Amino acid sequence: MDVYVGEDRRHWCLHRDLLGYHTPFFQGQSHIDGKQKFGKIELLEEDPHAFELLVKWLYQGKIDDVSDLPMEKKWHYAHACQKLYVLCDKIKMPQLKNIAIDQFRKGCHEAGLVPGPEEMKPIYDTTPPRSPIRKLVSQIAARQIMDPDSENDAGTYRICFEASADFAIDVIDAIRQGSRPKLFQDPTEETGCFYHEHGASQVCKVG
Repeated sequence: MDVYVGEDRRHWCLHRDLLGYHTPFFQGQSHIDGKQKFGKIELLEEDPHAFELLVKWLYQGKIDDVSDLPMEKKWHYAHACQKLYVLCDKIKMPQLKNIAIDQFRKGCHEAGLVPGPEEMKPIYDTTPPRSPIRKLVSQIAARQIMDPDSENDAGTYRICFEASADFAIDVIDAIRQGSRPKLFQDPTEETGCFYHEHGASQVCKVG
């Protein structure tokens, strides 16, 4: 079976039965009205690096462990595993999806990097509510917002908040969970001019 992936239409010629064995997605693509179709499959919105990992897993039963890669390649590999997860979610390959998210998490940790809003937004665009990878990236965003040593704040994730109410809810829930049992002061009990519109050095003329 000919498979074309990505904008550049990178080409793979793969065994039809092997694809069909691992996922019903390719079974449906290779048959029409019960008749076998000898054609091609186009996955032009998917990432070729992610699909390359999928092919490696199909034929070798495993993908590389990010821990075995040199430091300069860890983040690139983690990013590919993030896209592999989204691909596997689309084509219904749960076992490889679980492997992909573990390698993504490990790669982020070992590289000392986390996905930014540009990587998070496509996840919310393409995965269903309550997806584990949504939970993961929303917790990453929440931790970045809460971390006093991080340069990221809520504004960093504006494109995600504007594009997805689910992202906003998930991040707020993660912050709520992460801040327990600490609760900030009741804003209705505060005295003074915390919510007045004047400069900090100006004398408040109210009250």
